[in-house]
Amino acid sequence: MSLLIVKNITREGPGILENILKKNNIDFHIVDLDSGEKLPEPDNYSAVIVYGGPDSANDKNIKMERELTMIKKAIELKIPYLGICLGMQTLAKSQGAVVRKNEVREIGFRAEDGKYYSVNIEDEWMNDPLFSGLENPVKIFHLHGETVDLNDNIELLATGKYCRNQIIKVGSNAYGIQGHFELTPEMFNIWLDNDPELMELDKNKLLHDFEELAEEYSNNGYTLFSNFLKIAGLV
Repeated sequence: MSLLIVKNITREGPGILENILKKNNIDFHIVDLDSGEKLPEPDNYSAVIVYGGPDSANDKNIKMERELTMIKKAIELKIPYLGICLGMQTLAKSQGAVVRKNEVREIGFRAEDGKYYSVNIEDEWMNDPLFSGLENPVKIFHLHGETVDLNDNIELLATGKYCRNQIIKVGSNAYGIQGHFELTPEMFNIWLDNDPELMELDKNKLLHDFEELAEEYSNNGYTLFSNFLKIAGLV
Protein backbone atom coordinates (compact mmCIF):
# COMPACT_ATOMS: atom_id res chain seq x y z
CA MET A 1 0.00 0.00 0.00
CA SER A 2 1.23 3.50 -0.83
CA LEU A 3 0.17 7.13 -0.63
CA LEU A 4 -2.00 8.49 -3.46
CA ILE A 5 -1.22 12.08 -4.45
CA VAL A 6 -3.72 13.77 -6.78
CA LYS A 7 -2.68 16.85 -8.76
CA ASN A 8 -5.49 18.98 -10.18
CA ILE A 9 -3.01 21.05 -12.18
CA THR A 10 0.49 19.98 -13.15
CA ARG A 11 2.36 22.81 -11.40
CA GLU A 12 0.73 22.20 -7.99
CA GLY A 13 2.51 19.12 -6.73
CA PRO A 14 3.78 17.60 -3.48
CA GLY A 15 6.56 20.12 -2.82
CA ILE A 16 7.79 19.87 0.78
CA LEU A 17 5.88 16.61 1.19
CA GLU A 18 7.99 14.88 -1.46
CA ASN A 19 11.15 15.50 0.55
CA ILE A 20 9.54 13.88 3.62
CA LEU A 21 8.33 10.88 1.62
CA LYS A 22 11.74 10.22 0.11
CA LYS A 23 13.53 10.71 3.43
CA ASN A 24 11.27 8.10 5.06
CA ASN A 25 11.23 5.74 2.04
CA ILE A 26 7.44 5.99 1.77
CA ASP A 27 6.02 4.67 -1.47
CA PHE A 28 3.77 7.15 -3.29
CA HIS A 29 1.88 7.39 -6.55
CA ILE A 30 1.20 10.76 -8.23
CA VAL A 31 -1.78 11.11 -10.54
CA ASP A 32 -1.87 14.28 -12.67
CA LEU A 33 -5.49 14.88 -13.67
CA ASP A 34 -4.43 17.96 -15.64
CA SER A 35 -2.54 15.74 -18.09
CA GLY A 36 -5.45 13.34 -18.46
CA GLU A 37 -4.27 10.58 -16.13
CA LYS A 38 -6.98 8.32 -14.75
CA LEU A 39 -8.04 8.62 -11.13
CA PRO A 40 -7.62 5.25 -9.35
CA GLU A 41 -9.81 3.74 -6.65
CA PRO A 42 -8.82 4.99 -3.18
CA ASP A 43 -9.07 1.58 -1.50
CA ASN A 44 -5.78 0.60 -3.13
CA TYR A 45 -3.94 3.17 -0.98
CA SER A 46 -3.05 3.79 2.65
CA ALA A 47 -3.92 7.51 2.41
CA VAL A 48 -4.98 10.15 -0.11
CA ILE A 49 -3.77 13.74 -0.58
CA VAL A 50 -5.52 16.02 -3.07
CA TYR A 51 -3.80 19.28 -4.07
CA GLY A 52 -5.10 22.56 -5.43
CA GLY A 53 -5.85 23.91 -8.88
CA PRO A 54 -7.91 26.49 -10.77
CA ASP A 55 -11.02 24.29 -10.95
CA SER A 56 -14.06 24.73 -8.73
CA ALA A 57 -15.64 21.95 -6.71
CA ASN A 58 -18.87 23.20 -8.31
CA ASP A 59 -17.71 22.41 -11.86
CA LYS A 60 -20.14 20.24 -13.78
CA ASN A 61 -17.79 17.97 -15.70
CA ILE A 62 -16.58 14.37 -15.63
CA LYS A 63 -13.25 15.26 -14.01
CA MET A 64 -14.85 16.89 -10.96
CA GLU A 65 -17.62 14.32 -10.74
CA ARG A 66 -15.06 11.51 -10.55
CA GLU A 67 -12.89 13.42 -8.08
CA LEU A 68 -15.80 14.04 -5.72
CA THR A 69 -16.89 10.42 -5.99
CA MET A 70 -13.38 9.20 -5.17
CA ILE A 71 -13.11 11.49 -2.15
CA LYS A 72 -16.52 10.48 -0.84
CA LYS A 73 -15.54 6.83 -1.13
CA ALA A 74 -12.24 7.44 0.66
CA ILE A 75 -14.07 9.09 3.56
CA GLU A 76 -16.64 6.29 3.73
CA LEU A 77 -13.79 3.76 3.90
CA LYS A 78 -12.09 5.89 6.60
CA ILE A 79 -8.94 6.20 4.49
CA PRO A 80 -6.82 9.07 5.86
CA TYR A 81 -7.31 12.12 3.65
CA LEU A 82 -5.67 15.53 3.34
CA GLY A 83 -6.98 18.19 0.98
CA ILE A 84 -5.07 21.35 0.09
CA CYS A 85 -6.97 24.40 -1.24
CA LEU A 86 -9.24 22.89 -3.92
CA GLY A 87 -8.68 19.55 -2.17
CA MET A 88 -10.20 21.08 0.97
CA GLN A 89 -13.19 22.41 -0.95
CA THR A 90 -13.79 19.06 -2.67
CA LEU A 91 -13.66 17.34 0.72
CA ALA A 92 -16.37 19.69 1.99
CA LYS A 93 -18.41 19.35 -1.22
CA SER A 94 -18.22 15.54 -1.03
CA GLN A 95 -19.81 15.78 2.42
CA GLY A 96 -22.73 17.89 1.23
CA ALA A 97 -21.34 21.32 2.15
CA VAL A 98 -21.72 24.43 0.00
CA VAL A 99 -18.75 25.81 -1.94
CA ARG A 100 -19.15 29.47 -2.87
CA LYS A 101 -17.27 32.64 -3.77
CA ASN A 102 -15.51 34.19 -0.78
CA GLU A 103 -16.08 37.86 0.01
CA VAL A 104 -12.44 38.58 -0.92
CA ARG A 105 -9.80 36.71 -2.87
CA GLU A 106 -6.90 35.61 -0.69
CA ILE A 107 -3.76 35.74 -2.85
CA GLY A 108 -0.15 35.64 -1.71
CA PHE A 109 1.37 35.94 1.75
CA ARG A 110 -0.18 39.25 2.81
CA ALA A 111 -3.77 40.33 3.31
CA GLU A 112 -5.20 43.69 2.25
CA ASP A 113 -4.15 45.17 5.61
CA GLY A 114 -0.50 44.43 4.77
CA LYS A 115 -0.17 41.77 7.47
CA TYR A 116 0.79 38.17 6.78
CA TYR A 117 -2.07 35.74 6.35
CA SER A 118 -2.37 33.37 9.28
CA VAL A 119 -4.77 30.76 10.60
CA ASN A 120 -5.82 30.58 14.23
CA ILE A 121 -6.24 27.06 15.59
CA GLU A 122 -9.32 26.90 17.80
CA ASP A 123 -8.49 26.21 21.45
CA GLU A 124 -10.43 22.94 21.60
CA TRP A 125 -8.45 21.59 18.64
CA MET A 126 -4.93 22.52 19.71
CA ASN A 127 -4.34 18.91 20.78
CA ASP A 128 -5.44 17.45 17.46
CA PRO A 129 -2.59 15.29 16.11
CA LEU A 130 -2.44 17.35 12.90
CA PHE A 131 -1.22 20.35 14.90
CA SER A 132 1.36 18.64 17.10
CA GLY A 133 4.47 20.82 17.38
CA LEU A 134 2.89 23.94 15.85
CA GLU A 135 2.67 27.36 17.47
CA ASN A 136 -0.57 29.28 17.15
CA PRO A 137 -1.40 31.26 14.98
CA VAL A 138 0.23 29.75 11.89
CA LYS A 139 1.28 31.85 8.90
CA ILE A 140 0.05 30.55 5.55
CA PHE A 141 0.16 31.21 1.78
CA HIS A 142 -3.13 31.67 -0.05
CA LEU A 143 -4.31 31.32 -3.63
CA HIS A 144 -8.08 31.04 -3.70
CA GLY A 145 -11.30 32.92 -4.37
CA GLU A 146 -13.82 30.41 -3.03
CA THR A 147 -14.70 29.15 0.42
CA VAL A 148 -16.99 26.58 2.04
CA ASP A 149 -20.06 26.79 4.24
CA LEU A 150 -19.88 23.92 6.70
CA ASN A 151 -22.55 21.46 7.81
CA ASP A 152 -22.95 19.02 10.71
CA ASN A 153 -20.60 16.51 9.05
CA ILE A 154 -17.63 18.89 9.26
CA GLU A 155 -15.66 20.27 12.21
CA LEU A 156 -13.95 23.67 12.01
CA LEU A 157 -10.41 23.43 13.39
CA ALA A 158 -8.87 26.77 12.41
CA THR A 159 -10.12 30.17 11.25
CA GLY A 160 -8.89 33.19 9.31
CA LYS A 161 -9.69 36.90 9.28
CA TYR A 162 -10.82 37.30 5.67
CA CYS A 163 -11.98 33.74 5.05
CA ARG A 164 -13.27 32.15 8.23
CA ASN A 165 -13.24 28.43 7.41
CA GLN A 166 -9.55 27.60 7.00
CA ILE A 167 -8.89 24.09 8.33
CA ILE A 168 -11.61 21.46 8.60
CA LYS A 169 -11.97 17.86 9.69
CA VAL A 170 -14.35 15.06 8.74
CA GLY A 171 -14.52 12.00 10.99
CA SER A 172 -11.32 10.96 12.71
CA ASN A 173 -8.73 11.24 9.93
CA ALA A 174 -9.86 13.45 7.02
CA TYR A 175 -8.58 17.02 6.91
CA GLY A 176 -8.81 20.02 4.60
CA ILE A 177 -6.54 23.08 4.60
CA GLN A 178 -7.65 26.13 2.59
CA GLY A 179 -4.15 27.53 2.15
CA HIS A 180 -0.79 26.15 1.09
CA PHE A 181 2.05 24.80 3.23
CA GLU A 182 3.77 22.77 0.51
CA LEU A 183 5.73 25.42 -1.38
CA THR A 184 9.42 24.99 -2.10
CA PRO A 185 11.44 27.86 -3.65
CA GLU A 186 11.54 26.04 -7.00
CA MET A 187 7.78 25.44 -7.01
CA PHE A 188 7.06 29.01 -5.95
CA ASN A 189 9.01 30.42 -8.88
CA ILE A 190 7.05 28.21 -11.28
CA TRP A 191 3.78 29.46 -9.78
CA LEU A 192 4.91 33.08 -10.03
CA ASP A 193 5.66 32.68 -13.73
CA ASN A 194 2.49 30.76 -14.60
CA ASP A 195 -0.41 31.47 -12.27
CA PRO A 196 -2.61 34.30 -13.65
CA GLU A 197 -3.61 35.61 -10.22
CA LEU A 198 -0.07 35.69 -8.88
CA MET A 199 1.11 37.37 -12.08
CA GLU A 200 -1.17 40.30 -11.20
CA LEU A 201 0.93 40.96 -8.08
CA ASP A 202 4.44 42.34 -7.57
CA LYS A 203 6.78 39.39 -8.08
CA ASN A 204 9.65 40.96 -6.15
CA LYS A 205 7.43 41.61 -3.12
CA LEU A 206 6.18 38.01 -3.18
CA LEU A 207 9.73 36.69 -3.38
CA HIS A 208 10.73 38.99 -0.51
CA ASP A 209 7.88 37.70 1.65
CA PHE A 210 8.74 34.11 0.84
CA GLU A 211 12.37 34.68 1.74
CA GLU A 212 11.44 36.48 4.96
CA LEU A 213 9.17 33.63 6.05
CA ALA A 214 11.27 30.81 4.60
CA GLU A 215 12.38 29.09 7.80
CA GLU A 216 9.07 29.42 9.66
CA TYR A 217 7.04 28.49 6.58
CA SER A 218 9.06 25.39 5.68
CA ASN A 219 9.15 24.20 9.30
CA ASN A 220 5.36 24.50 9.56
CA GLY A 221 4.87 22.68 6.28
CA TYR A 222 7.25 19.92 7.29
CA THR A 223 5.48 19.56 10.64
CA LEU A 224 1.96 19.47 9.21
CA PHE A 225 2.74 16.93 6.50
CA SER A 226 4.75 14.76 8.91
CA ASN A 227 1.85 14.83 11.36
CA PHE A 228 -0.58 13.72 8.67
CA LEU A 229 1.70 10.86 7.67
CA LYS A 230 1.76 9.76 11.31
CA ILE A 231 -2.05 9.92 11.43
CA ALA A 232 -2.07 7.77 8.30
CA GLY A 233 0.32 5.27 9.90
CA LEU A 234 2.95 5.80 7.21
CA VAL A 235 5.72 6.95 9.60
